[in-house]
Amino acid sequence: MTPLEGLDYAGVAVFAATGALAASRKQLDMIGFVFLAAVTGIGGGTFRDIVLGATPVFWVHNPTYLIVCVIVAVLVYFTAHMVESRYRLLLWLDAAGLSAYAVMGAAKGLALSGSPIVALVTGMMTATLGGILRDLLSGEPSVLMRPEIYVSAALVGAGGFVAASLLGAPLIAASAVGVVTAFAVRGGAIRYGWAFSPYRSRAGRPPEDVM
Repeated sequence: MTPLEGLDYAGVAVFAATGALAASRKQLDMIGFVFLAAVTGIGGGTFRDIVLGATPVFWVHNPTYLIVCVIVAVLVYFTAHMVESRYRLLLWLDAAGLSAYAVMGAAKGLALSGSPIVALVTGMMTATLGGILRDLLSGEPSVLMRPEIYVSAALVGAGGFVAASLLGAPLIAASAVGVVTAFAVRGGAIRYGWAFSPYRSRAGRPPEDVM
């Protein structure tokens, strides 16, 4: 197993765990756990492969990814009650999954397109869409709508990987740069509330002034 393959499985497993934790908070049955775990675990990567034209998508080529989601869902189903603050754990696991998937998505985008810009976009999409789908389906407060940095952390992690790769760093070193950078930014956002200044609404001009 290559470092990127290991990172891919890790990202799927961690994101699947966040989906299952969301299911536990909504007190769903086992099928609900498996469904949310799978959607969260493979959702971002599926969209990435469709955008890149890499079809059939990765989990069709290798159903082991689905098996990982099922195993994680079952484990969380029987152990979630042991966790005191499941939403807090969900956020930190999501940060870990985001970090791994930002690098994996960027690596696949760079390999298939050769474009650093495409790699940044695919890294960001892969890292964030699974969590966004999870929150929409489970009715959780969307991580995308939280005030602290989220999408930008994935972009920074993907950028770190791409920059290190273009500078000639070995794959494992470039991957480490991307993962650590993304997790540091997202972790800081969770712990310290790092955020960009939000848009401040201003009163619009009266219609007669626009004419």
